[in-house]
Amino acid sequence: MGFSEYLKKDALGVTNTMNKEEKKSEVQNVVGEGTDSFAIVGIGASAGGLAAFEAFFSGMPADTDPNMAIVLVQHLDPDHKSLLADLIRRRTRMQVFEVEDGMMVRPNCAYIIPPNRDMAFLNGTLQLLEPSSPRGQRMPIDFFFRSLAHDQQERAICVVLSGTGSDGTLGVRDIKEEGGIVIVQTPESAEFDGMPRSVISTGMADYVLDPDKMPSQIIGYTSHAFDKLSRSFTAAALSDEASLKKIFILLRSQVGHDFSQYKEKTIMRRIQRRMAVNQIDTLERYTKYLQQMPMEVNALFDDLLIGVTYFFRDPEAFKSLEEQVIPLLFVNKNTGDDIRVWSAGCSTGEEAYSLAILLAEHQEKLKKSFKIQVFATDIDSNAIATARTGIYPSSIEADISQERLSRFFVNEQESNKYRICKSIRDTIVFSEQDLIKDPPFSKMDLICCRNLLIYMNRDLQKKIIPLFHYSLNPGGFLFLGASGSISYLNAYFSVLDRKSKIYQRKEDFHSSQNVNPSPFLLLKTDITTMQPAKKNSIPEKPSLRELTETMLLQYVTPAAVLVNSQGDILYIHGRTGMYLEPTPGEAGVNNIIKMAREGLQRDLTVSLHKAVGGKELVQCPGLSIKTNDHTYTINLTVRPVMSELNGKSENSLYLITLEEAPNLELRSQQITAALNSIVGEDEFNLKDAEAQILTLKQELRAKDEYLYTTKEELETSNEELKSSNEELQSVNEELQSTNEELETSKEELQSVNEELATVNAELQTKVVDLGQANNDMNNLLAGTGIGTVFVDVDLHILRFTPSVTQIINLIQSDVGRPVGHIVSNLVEYNNLVEDTQAVLDTLVPKEMEVQTNSGTWYAMRIQPYRTLDNVIEGAVVTFADITSSINLQKALRLNEERLRVALKVSPVMVFNQDEKLCYTWVYNPNAAFSSYSIIGKTDHDILTAEEASRLSVIKKQVLESGVGFRSEVFISTNGKQLSYNLTVDPLYDISDGIIGITGVLMASTN
Repeated sequence: MGFSEYLKKDALGVTNTMNKEEKKSEVQNVVGEGTDSFAIVGIGASAGGLAAFEAFFSGMPADTDPNMAIVLVQHLDPDHKSLLADLIRRRTRMQVFEVEDGMMVRPNCAYIIPPNRDMAFLNGTLQLLEPSSPRGQRMPIDFFFRSLAHDQQERAICVVLSGTGSDGTLGVRDIKEEGGIVIVQTPESAEFDGMPRSVISTGMADYVLDPDKMPSQIIGYTSHAFDKLSRSFTAAALSDEASLKKIFILLRSQVGHDFSQYKEKTIMRRIQRRMAVNQIDTLERYTKYLQQMPMEVNALFDDLLIGVTYFFRDPEAFKSLEEQVIPLLFVNKNTGDDIRVWSAGCSTGEEAYSLAILLAEHQEKLKKSFKIQVFATDIDSNAIATARTGIYPSSIEADISQERLSRFFVNEQESNKYRICKSIRDTIVFSEQDLIKDPPFSKMDLICCRNLLIYMNRDLQKKIIPLFHYSLNPGGFLFLGASGSISYLNAYFSVLDRKSKIYQRKEDFHSSQNVNPSPFLLLKTDITTMQPAKKNSIPEKPSLRELTETMLLQYVTPAAVLVNSQGDILYIHGRTGMYLEPTPGEAGVNNIIKMAREGLQRDLTVSLHKAVGGKELVQCPGLSIKTNDHTYTINLTVRPVMSELNGKSENSLYLITLEEAPNLELRSQQITAALNSIVGEDEFNLKDAEAQILTLKQELRAKDEYLYTTKEELETSNEELKSSNEELQSVNEELQSTNEELETSKEELQSVNEELATVNAELQTKVVDLGQANNDMNNLLAGTGIGTVFVDVDLHILRFTPSVTQIINLIQSDVGRPVGHIVSNLVEYNNLVEDTQAVLDTLVPKEMEVQTNSGTWYAMRIQPYRTLDNVIEGAVVTFADITSSINLQKALRLNEERLRVALKVSPVMVFNQDEKLCYTWVYNPNAAFSSYSIIGKTDHDILTAEEASRLSVIKKQVLESGVGFRSEVFISTNGKQLSYNLTVDPLYDISDGIIGITGVLMASTN
C-alpha cells in the first residue's frame, strides 16, 4: 500500500474527507490524553545510522526523563533479524521496543521499525504494512514522516541522520507544511552525507546539528511549543494587535510582500513555531528579535511560504482532471493552436510539471501538434529557482509511475537525482508573481491553484476568485486543492467535480462583460490616486498613413514567405498557391523547398543557400514555373530579415518574395526586331543560329537530367539514411531499456549495500561486545586461578587457561588434539578421558579430588558445556587448588584426635549450647547423661527444676554479658547430689558474634 492510498483510510478503513481543522480536532479527541502531553520524534537513517543513533542517545539527559517518544526508522535487511533494538538498549535508560502492529506509543520509550515493513503513525499507534514498492525503491522514512505529519501536524518532529540517497526529503516537506520542525545531522559528522545534504538543499531544515546536540535542542523546543502556556498563545497573541502589525510591516519592508490579508490563525501558527524554534515566550519579545535579526525575518517569510507539493499530489483528483478536463482543452483546437494553463502558487514546480505531462500525454494520443504553454508562478524566488532547474531527488519514485519516469525524466546517476526532460521543460515558463499586486495572465484554458487560497482570508479570496474568472477563456476550468472549497465560487463557476474540486467558468455571470482586472491589479493603490475614466469615450479614427499602409499590404505587395535558415515556413503573406503546393504525407513543419512548384525548387534552393551563407540579398528573375498545365514567369527574391534597431540579422530569418514577371510579349517583339536588324546588317545565318540554339537546348536537357538523377540519388541516400536512423533509434531504445534495467539493478544493489552496511555496523558492535566479553572471561578465569580445559564432543581440546598447564602438559599448539594424547601430572589418576565421556553420555557432572606429582591437591569437576540454546557442544574440566584446605583438614583431624585422647583420660564433661541453651555437642558425658539423650535438649529436660533454673541464670548471664563464669554447682544424679566445678564461656562465630556457650563440668575433689 502506498502512502497516498494509506492516507485515504483511517483505522476502520473509512475514507477520510476531513479538512485540516477537523483532522486536528479529531486527533486531539482520539489521542488527547496520550500524545498530546509529549512529543513524537521520528528519526530516519540509512547507512552509517547506527553510530548516529548511538551519538543521539548519548546526548539524552541522564538524570531526567525527556518526556518524548522516539521512533527509529532504519533501512534494514529484509531477510535478517535486526539487532538494532538490543544495541540501542545499551545506550539509553529509555525502554526500547521493536514495533508490533498497532503498538501504542508511550512517553520515554524508543520504538524500532522491524525488517521488511513500512510503518505509519495513526492516532497514537504505530501501524505496520507490507512494503508496496520493490526492494531498492522503498522509501520507509518518507512514508513514516508523511504519516507523522498528517497525524500530529505542528507537533511532528523529524530528524534525518546519516544515509545515502534522498529518503526523507519528501517527508520533510509534509512535516514543514503542517508546522512541525526538521532537524538534520551536519554532513561533516555523518558517515554518509547523502540524506542530510538532500534535506539541507531544500532549505527546510530548522536545525543542522551533530547528533549528540539534538536531544537538548528538541527538549528546549518542546518546552516552549508544547507546554500549557503555549496552548493559550494564539488567543493572547491575537489580542496583541500592535506587535502583530509590526511583524507585518517588517515583512513587507524587507521581503516586499504583505501578509496582513492572510488567515490570522495560519499566520499565528507559523509565528508560534518560529518563536518555539528560537525559544522566545512572548510576541512582543519576538517582534524585537525580528527588528534585531533581519535573517529571522527571512526565516519567518520562508515559513509562511511553506507550500508542500509533489508530483500528481492527490492522485484521484489528478485522475479526474486527466479524464474530465484535459480532453476538453483540446476540443475545437486546430494543429498549432495554443493550450494555455496557469499554475498559481506552484512552489517548487512539481504541480506544473504534472500538468505539462498530462497535456503532453493527451497530445500524443491525438497525434497532433499543439503549442502547449504552462505558466507557473509563485512569490517564493527560491522555490521558483528550484522549479526552473527541474531536478528532483530520487524519492519522487514513490509518486510517479515507472512509465512516466522513463518517458519524462532523465536519471542522473552521479547525483542520484531525476531531471525533467527537455520537451516538458520547454513548455513551462516559471516566474515570480504576487497574486495580490501583480497583473494576472489572460486567455487561460485551465487555472490550477491548489495550495494558496486556503491561507487567504475571505476578503482576499473574494478578490482573487473574480481575477481567475477574468483570466480564463470562456468555458475555462479552475482546479483547486482538497481544502480549497470557497462558498461564493458559485457566482463565478459551476461545479464539474465537487470531490476533486474542479470548476468551470460561468458565462451567464451577470457582470461577466464588465469584469476587469484593474481592481485586482491595483489592490495596494490608493483609490483616490486613480484617474477617473473618460465618459462616453469615442474610439480614435485611424490615420491616413495607417489606411494607406493597410491597403498597400493588402493589394500591392507581392506574395511573401518568412522562413528560417532551413526553409521552414514561419509566416505567409498574400496568395502563394501559384508558387507553392502542400506536400503529401503526414502533416508537420512545412518547408518551402518541398512545397515549391515545378521549375522553382532548384533556383529557390540555390538562392536560399546563397542568402544564408552571405547574409545578403539574392535575386533570381525570369524563372519559369508550371502551375495547372500553364507556364508562368516569376521573379524570386531572398533577403535576410534585418532588425530596425541595430541593422543586424534577426534570429537567422529570411523573407522570400515571389511575384509574377511583367508581360514578356513586348519584350519578345523588341528582341525579334533587334535580331532582324542584326540579320540585315551582318547577314545573320538563321540556320547556324537554330543549330546553336538546338545545341544549347540539348546541353540544358542533359544538365536537367543530370540534376534530376542527382536529386534521385540524394533522395535514395536520404531514404537509406532514414532507414539507418530508424535502426539506430531501435538500437538506442534497446540500449535505453537495458540502461533502465541496469539502473534498477543498481538501485537494488545500492539498497542492499545500505542494508548490509547497517547489518555490518550491528555485527561490528556485536564483535566488539564479544571481544569485551571474551576479555572479561579470560581475565576472570586467570584471576580465579582455576585451571580450565574446554573440549568438544569428540574430546578435542578447544581452549585452556594458563594455570591448567601445571596439571596437564599443554601448549598452545595442542588446541585441536584429543585430550587423551596429552600427558598429565596427576598421581594415580588416568581416567580423565573415560570420566569426561561418561559426563557427556549421562549429562551428570562429576567431582573428585586429585593430586599432582608435586603434592598439590585439586578439586576436579567435569560438567557438560551448554549453549544458550541448551545444546551440548562439549565439556568443561576445571581444577581448583584445594591444597590449603586439605592441609587444614589434616591438621584439624590431628588436633581433634589429640583432644579426643586427652578428654578420654580426663574426668571432664565438655559441652556446647546454642543461644536457646539447647545442647549441640557433648563429649565424655557423665554416665547418667549419654550424648544421644542430651543433644537438642535443655537443662530443664534433664535436671530438676531448681538445678535447671540455677544453671540457666548463669548461662544466660554469660550470653548477655559475654563474660565467662566459674562456680561450684550441685547436680543430682541417680538420687545423689554431687558437687561439680562449672566453667562457662561465650562461644563466638568467625565475625566475633556470640552464637552460644561452651562449658566444662568437672567433678569436685571435695
